Amino acid sequence: MEQDQIMTSTVSHFHSLRRIAAAVLLVFSLFGSGTVAIAQTEIDITGGRIDPLPIAIAPFLVGGGAEEAGTSISGVITNNLGRSGYFAPLDPATFIEQISRFEQMPSFASWRQIQAKALVTGQAFMEGGKMRVEFRLWDVNTQQQLAAQQFTTSPKNARRIGHMISDIIYKAMTGIDGYFDTRIVFVAEEGPKDRRVKRLTIMDQDGFNMRSLTDGRDLVLTPRFSPSTNEITYMSFGNAEPRVYLMNIDTKQREIVGEFPNMSFSPRFSPDGQRVVMSLQDGGNSNIYELDLRSRSVRQLTNVPAINTAPSYSPDGSRIAFESDQGGTQQIYVMNADGSGQARISFGNGRYSTPVWSPDGQYIAFTKQGGGKFAIGVMKPDGSGERILTEGFHNEGPTWAPNSRVIMFFRETGGQSGGPHLWSVDITGYNEQRLPIEGFASDPAWSPKLN
Repeated sequence: MEQDQIMTSTVSHFHSLRRIAAAVLLVFSLFGSGTVAIAQTEIDITGGRIDPLPIAIAPFLVGGGAEEAGTSISGVITNNLGRSGYFAPLDPATFIEQISRFEQMPSFASWRQIQAKALVTGQAFMEGGKMRVEFRLWDVNTQQQLAAQQFTTSPKNARRIGHMISDIIYKAMTGIDGYFDTRIVFVAEEGPKDRRVKRLTIMDQDGFNMRSLTDGRDLVLTPRFSPSTNEITYMSFGNAEPRVYLMNIDTKQREIVGEFPNMSFSPRFSPDGQRVVMSLQDGGNSNIYELDLRSRSVRQLTNVPAINTAPSYSPDGSRIAFESDQGGTQQIYVMNADGSGQARISFGNGRYSTPVWSPDGQYIAFTKQGGGKFAIGVMKPDGSGERILTEGFHNEGPTWAPNSRVIMFFRETGGQSGGPHLWSVDITGYNEQRLPIEGFASDPAWSPKLN
């Protein structure tokens, strides 16, 4: 969906940003606990668990042929907020008041009676071949309007409008940017375990609008988004030669990233999208190289007799995290973007791999193997504050939501009929859940926000 197909305008915005921002500093403390007021509502955090906020999402008023789109929008909002773990959408069957006019002031006493802390109202109508969508977010206790927005677009964009509204609600109630108007690129797998067909596939973050980017004839691995959201880099075994490619996800046009004599793998874009860092095989070793996409010049960043791979830039592009067995076992290292200042940062029991820097720069996510289990965890860039978020038979490949609050990864089940599925977990370790899509899936990568 093209961004220029959606026109937006702010209707009104009355809430106090300062009040919300101050509250959020406490609400989203990873290790804190307590009850915090947000827009006169409460989110309770105890031991890393969150008491979700009851929110009523009234059915959108519809007309002029926008009936299906209006139903879709309210359904998307309900699903997004519910899956986030921070909200508990109330059953419409419990609603006492039925909103009949978008302009009317809600009967807040009726919404308080069903324990709603926040209320969403909206409408969708067709006008001159375009769909006009409006919504309002209310604080039930204070009877204040917290946010409102109007959109003009095609009915085919109904689901994306739902994602955009979800982001506005999430931001208004938490002070943190939402992550719903995003996409996931991953490797879809099908067939017997010893003959899996793997295709690059893209979808919305909730599993809808899925489409294949490759035909499955070549093995594909480790897709990663560029900062522009319309280009990815990935590894492919074409003609038995493993190469790193760039692909435009709209046109599916692709090109090889450099001509190297040996295997190239584990690619990732720099934050400005002008460089790609990757591993290149060198005999029994591999080292990390950086390719400038404009000049096509290549710079070697590591030069040690070891397996150095899985590089990931810090958000400002000044440093790179990577995994290396130069010390005898797989561990995580950090270096400056020019290759200087290499230092090991993981020192726990077990092997560490797949480091990925969070978009806000505060954490590095990783996979940890030990004791017969694979865990997904986070640590600070200096190696301190290590926390395991989830562990199991085989968890791997963490990727961050653009707001640095949620991590997606893949979990493989054992046995002949087993395979990988996509899961997500909040950075607190709370709200772990499987993404509801059919078939096996691995190697997820989260896009930046689309709007």
